[in-house]
Amino acid sequence: MNKPIIIGIAGGSGSGKTTVSRALYQRFSGHPITIIEQDYYYNDQSHLSPEVRRRQNYDHPCAFDNDLLYSQLMQLLERKAVELPQYDYAADNRAAHTKHQPPVDVIILEGILSLYDEKIRSLMDIKIYVDTDADLRFIRRMQRDCVERGRSIDSVVGQYINQVRPMHNQFVEPTKRYANIIIPCDEQNNVAIDVLMAKIAVILQQRMTGTETNGSLP
Repeated sequence: MNKPIIIGIAGGSGSGKTTVSRALYQRFSGHPITIIEQDYYYNDQSHLSPEVRRRQNYDHPCAFDNDLLYSQLMQLLERKAVELPQYDYAADNRAAHTKHQPPVDVIILEGILSLYDEKIRSLMDIKIYVDTDADLRFIRRMQRDCVERGRSIDSVVGQYINQVRPMHNQFVEPTKRYANIIIPCDEQNNVAIDVLMAKIAVILQQRMTGTETNGSLP
């Protein structure tokens, strides 16, 4: 039984992590592959009032249920299906429904702090950090939150100043040192995607033939 490949993609909010993840997903469609968003694993806040939920710091490592994430990644590595939690941004809480995830060959874990937790990081074969200028990240976040999540400009700016920026500097940016590959991503970086595709193909081939010695990047 071949062990799946886990690719961690981290970077600040609005850095282009999703763009890189989707590019890998689309160009590797010949194999069973999935994208798991770290946002799925925001803590269940059913015990808190809506007002208190809105005031939570969602960019702090403690906002995520990393124990559940680790447990489900381990199950997927054992080729077991899992029920992925989902997150309701309108309610600021975990959704009642889940997403069924069957076993796959390639797992892309994407999130601002996907490289933060040592246990989760230890499961990864390839670790990527998408590095983008702060002003561009802020503009992308503003557009996303106002258009897709119905946020006001004032709320987005306030959250960025009080939570997003300081948490990025304290927790997100330092995880760059764990990355095997750092992608400076103003736009989609096709050269980096080509390098990643080649490495993933090598690891898959080694695992299928049983010739793998050290599949992960150093």
